[in-house]
Amino acid sequence: MRRMGPGEVAQLLAADGEPPILLDVREPWEFRICRIEGSLSIPMGQIPGALARLDPNREIVVICHHGIRSYQVARFLEQQGFTRTANLDGGVAAWARDLDPAMPVY
Repeated sequence: MRRMGPGEVAQLLAADGEPPILLDVREPWEFRICRIEGSLSIPMGQIPGALARLDPNREIVVICHHGIRSYQVARFLEQQGFTRTANLDGGVAAWARDLDPAMPVY
């Protein structure tokens, strides 16, 4: 699993080619407060039952509030055979701090 900061994820999104799946594993109430545009919301507890919704051949950047839940989910995905996983270090809190100061925080 790769660990990526907000700037690295932004560069990946801006690059030519197929963009990564932005997998937001926060709870729905958190996702309603703020999100990175284009994120797919699947709460952490629903990931095991939602594996079929994810493409194991695509890059997947896992996102949460501060990067702890997303790290656990990225590790789980690796154990399930997903080989292109990355964790957004610092989560949406770091994204808001470093890249999007207009993003609501909680």
